[in-house]
Amino acid sequence: MLNKIKEAIVCLRPGRVTLPYPAQAEPVPENFRGVPRWDGEKCIGCAGCANNCSARAILVLDPCQELRILQYIGSRCTYCGRCAEVCPEKAIVMSNEFEMATAEASDLQQRLDIFMSTCQRCGRCFKGAAVLEGLKMSGYRSDEVGSGRWVYRSRALLEGDAVVDDIPIELD
Repeated sequence: MLNKIKEAIVCLRPGRVTLPYPAQAEPVPENFRGVPRWDGEKCIGCAGCANNCSARAILVLDPCQELRILQYIGSRCTYCGRCAEVCPEKAIVMSNEFEMATAEASDLQQRLDIFMSTCQRCGRCFKGAAVLEGLKMSGYRSDEVGSGRWVYRSRALLEGDAVVDDIPIELD
């Protein structure tokens, strides 16, 4: 019993040790990684963010040749910032937002529909000529956006020194 009284006296002595959050919020530190935010105007649809996401929080769906859907599932995200690092156009930035409590998981999701252009000569999609040419990817991605599953079905990874006109493409 005497030990408990001593412990209570020790705990009362230093005073208040907690922060007055949420009544008085402190500013977030520099280089803080909060929720990633996409800029649809800058995004070229290369899916580098989805390919490099270790938590598989970014899904890609190509329902047709001219449309690519990127869906971010915030409940999976570890806020590592890898998606923002690999984006060639800097279309993803890590915000300072960290208060994301919600009762609905859908509140943590973002969806970006990107309308791709089609080359009249070869039929491949592009948004910006120089960046997609260096990625050496073609074909469709078909992640299961509805159920939130990351599925890598694209077998169109080009190996070696590939150029645009050496890819056989069948047009309907």
